[in-house]
Amino acid sequence: MNTTASPKTPLPVPSQSRLGKRSRRARTEPMSVLALGDGLYEIESASEHTYLVDLEAGRCTCPDHVFRTARCKHIRRVAIEITEGRTPPPGEIAVECHDCGETEFVGEDESSPFYCENDAIWPGDVVIDRETGDRLTVVNVSDLRADAVDIGAADSTVAEYATNENYEPDVPVVGAVYPHATVATNGVVPGSLKVYVFPRTRLEKAS
Repeated sequence: MNTTASPKTPLPVPSQSRLGKRSRRARTEPMSVLALGDGLYEIESASEHTYLVDLEAGRCTCPDHVFRTARCKHIRRVAIEITEGRTPPPGEIAVECHDCGETEFVGEDESSPFYCENDAIWPGDVVIDRETGDRLTVVNVSDLRADAVDIGAADSTVAEYATNENYEPDVPVVGAVYPHATVATNGVVPGSLKVYVFPRTRLEKAS
């Protein structure tokens, strides 16, 4: 699972603040923070040293904490970044949206692909088939994997279907219909409601 570190940069100091030495250094020194899961964070300091912070236990592998038992600048930096929404809290990790690359915080046990709020799809949304450019309407977003769902007459799984060979086999499947096939002058025609199943990554949300 790919995770994303916060940018290695100093943080602004609140105006008229009276910060202690360690708290000021936690803000003003360039550091990057990477959430590893299980409440652990990897900190790369301005001096290029890397330390491990166990936030819930209040521990850090840096000399200031190990030898002085101080609440060091690295522990403080993690807490600041979580409070300001730059770094995910314990139980979450930072990942990139599959479609736009924006950073999102998700539960550390969630499976990829990941999507931001703008690119996530739900039943009723219009999507575009990346292979054909066709527009479809989503009717179902499943937790089942493309390599575990049989297509039936094709005697293969969704992942094994020829036009899906360029898409990941372990992603969820999405059911969608061609809008014109489901609506007639007297409403929905059940006989025309053919649902096509796609790997999630083959579809993108229509703008």
